[in-house]
Amino acid sequence: MDKEQLAARIKEASYLEGDFLLRSGKRSKYYLDKYLFETQPDILRALGQEFVKHMADEVTVIAGAELGGVALAAATALAAGRPWVIIRNSKKDYGTSKMIEGMLKAGDVVLLVEDIATTGGQVLEAAKIITEAGARVDRIVCTIDRRQGARENIEAAGYAFESILTKEDLGITD
Repeated sequence: MDKEQLAARIKEASYLEGDFLLRSGKRSKYYLDKYLFETQPDILRALGQEFVKHMADEVTVIAGAELGGVALAAATALAAGRPWVIIRNSKKDYGTSKMIEGMLKAGDVVLLVEDIATTGGQVLEAAKIITEAGARVDRIVCTIDRRQGARENIEAAGYAFESILTKEDLGITD
């Protein structure tokens, strides 16, 4: 699936119109329901392959923040043949109470994948957890950049940022 076909499939599967409150606190007349596109095998497979194109050779681990980044990290890890980890939003209060599930070691180089970037808040929280563990985030790559400040915020925090698609690639102009 090429990028144009991928954009069309994502929009077809997940584009909704209405009045939506986003995680960032912003309101939007449209919503891209990540779970509607991430649960489609053809889209998920294609996204894993696209994320690998953004991966530097030195990357040792793929990471995704719960919940939207989990399927993307798994698909990317399968396409790349590299291990992956889940970055929790908050510590669980049972078992090991870890913020990182899977094996992340000091010195690891991480490709951090994200679903939809609006302001970049959640992925920046995940990047902080990764760096506090002694690993280095090589870059943050999202599926769709809504172009509402994520790039600026992520780059201002010192991380490289790339996106597979933008809202314009999906034909969204507002």
